[in-house]
Amino acid sequence: MSDATWRDPRRWLWPAALVVPTLPFQGLAIAHSGHAWGWWLTPAVVFVLIPLVDLFVGDDRHNPPEEVAAALQRSRYYRVLTYLYLPLQYAALAACCAVWARGGLSPFGAVGLVLSIGVVNGIAINTAHELGHKRERLERWLSKIALAPTGYGHFHVEHNRGHHVRVATPEDPASARLGESFWAFLPRTVLGSLRSAWRLESARFRLRGRTPWTWRNDVLNAWVMTAVLSAALTAGFGPVVLPLLAAQAVVGFSLLEVVNYLEHYGLARPRNGSGRYDKVDARHSWNSDRIVTNVFLFQLQRHSDHHANPLRRYQVLRSFDSSPQLPAGYATMVVVALLPPLWRHVMDRRVLAHYEQDLSAANVHPPALARLRSRHPRPAG
Repeated sequence: MSDATWRDPRRWLWPAALVVPTLPFQGLAIAHSGHAWGWWLTPAVVFVLIPLVDLFVGDDRHNPPEEVAAALQRSRYYRVLTYLYLPLQYAALAACCAVWARGGLSPFGAVGLVLSIGVVNGIAINTAHELGHKRERLERWLSKIALAPTGYGHFHVEHNRGHHVRVATPEDPASARLGESFWAFLPRTVLGSLRSAWRLESARFRLRGRTPWTWRNDVLNAWVMTAVLSAALTAGFGPVVLPLLAAQAVVGFSLLEVVNYLEHYGLARPRNGSGRYDKVDARHSWNSDRIVTNVFLFQLQRHSDHHANPLRRYQVLRSFDSSPQLPAGYATMVVVALLPPLWRHVMDRRVLAHYEQDLSAANVHPPALARLRSRHPRPAG
């Protein structure tokens, strides 16, 4: 097929990304019909069904021809799909609040409900990630709206101006180190990203001789959105929903951070002769070409191209042979990352293989250095 007649083979698959925020409604319907497992439908689909389907469907490493990339970028069809996630996300949140406020949930059902809406709002951070990188003012504000339910609006600042600058270096709180468990990474990245976002915004205002305590501060106005949303839901459903809002927010931003954990685990950018870090390229992000998860995550798994070209929209992100590949899609690897012994067994040897067994070339967690040296001695020669 010539470039002139090329058509996106996934064009009618991309709307599947909108299935996730509808899952709580389906779960509620199942639960109300007398099947308690319905409260758990959303996490079951995301972390069990999708990985299984991914395994059987496999990979797709084809890239759109560069000659059609500009036209694909301009197509409103793709960006409208990201916009549509937000009303579905907010409708699901309101529905879950209504169920919670009504009461009568068993502990089993309550946990399932928290996980369900937490997963929806956690995956919404990926939608916010896609929107927040764009130059259009509307999309940047929509990004903050998508982040409001998890209280993670500072991600908009830290990710774009912090993580993308420091990625795959020891200075980046969102780049996991070889030998570092997710449970050690989580507090480091949550606190480090928060501090980084505030410092970046404060520095922006100091350069202009202004105070950062203004509604123009992108950290503060994003947090105000969270406060307004929480106040509105509390007014509508009562203070009883506050524990739900807090718990699902923790689930949501933890889901983001476990994805951050696996995206750059152990990968490092070396310093060049001038002492600066090398430019970010395809070697500095873990990728996956699993079709199903890529569709559900707006192709987040083609992460190397995203870091090299942050303004490229998801439909034109490319797969590169030089990118290190995960053994499975993100949905599977998230579960693996929660189990540190299994994660180390699966990933540590892949990091070392990427660096030809040279431990000094990786981004290593200092407390794990001795253990890694004893378990992975560098072959002679």
